[in-house]
Amino acid sequence: MSKRNPNHIKNGSVTASVIIYLILALLAIICVYPMWYTIIISISRPIAARTLDVYLLPKGLYWGSYGQLVVDKQMWICYGNTILYAGVCTIGMLATCAMCAYPLTSPLLAGKRIVVFFILIPMYFSGGLIPQYIWLSKLGMYNTRWAIIFPGIVSMWYIILVRTYFASIPESLRESARIDGANNFQILFNVYLPTSKPILAVIAIYTIVAQWNSWFAASIYLVKQNLQPLQLYLRRILILQQNLTQAMESGQGGVTSDTSEGMEQMALSADQLKYTMIVVSTLPIMVVYPFFQKYFVKGVMVGSLKG
Repeated sequence: MSKRNPNHIKNGSVTASVIIYLILALLAIICVYPMWYTIIISISRPIAARTLDVYLLPKGLYWGSYGQLVVDKQMWICYGNTILYAGVCTIGMLATCAMCAYPLTSPLLAGKRIVVFFILIPMYFSGGLIPQYIWLSKLGMYNTRWAIIFPGIVSMWYIILVRTYFASIPESLRESARIDGANNFQILFNVYLPTSKPILAVIAIYTIVAQWNSWFAASIYLVKQNLQPLQLYLRRILILQQNLTQAMESGQGGVTSDTSEGMEQMALSADQLKYTMIVVSTLPIMVVYPFFQKYFVKGVMVGSLKG
């Protein structure tokens, strides 16, 4: 009879493993199905999309809503604005976070605690919408692209996160670089940033998603439609669909049958168009996210062990 090895790793229960996999599969379905539902309803027949009579597979194939978006010049202008805002704000956010966090990790910085305390105040207290509106108006940024870009390149919370990550880098690396004759900019770009890819990737994806989904600031500061982002354009499409639906349900008193049929067709198109817009506006984020995923888990743990 062989003696049992005390170092042998005991396998888990098969029943427990099956239950865990079932739970994970259920959670995956819950997360994936809403997007799948949006996709199939965007390519189904308009009447099926209007009645929401679609569940697992599209009913019929209708690409008319995508065709409307392809020829919609205003949609592409707003799409380009969103890409511009997301790209510039992400680059600016990474630059400001790195430039502000690096000196806060230096032991030679006088008054470092006071500066950190000053940075922490805006994390909990803000002036609000009206002071920011007045501030941007006085700076001449109202109804310009800078009204979205300028406030979107600074985040006190992200500065604290990057500072925490920089503080985990051994100080001996900085001292070694100084002995080799490197200045602060060389140390930042050649030593700190290459070793800080996880936290920078997390900040980048958070900033991209925030700017991509943002519409409220644009509705306040941007009057020109050619400067507005994609999400604000999508909001106008949803409002149009609601107005058409309400007009149809109100009875359309005094309108001819031809007008009624035309409004009904417009309502069907607008109803399906909102699902198509969701697919089109979400697709870039779904494409970009996998490139940041390998840094995501490590980056989001920053600050959980060291403050």
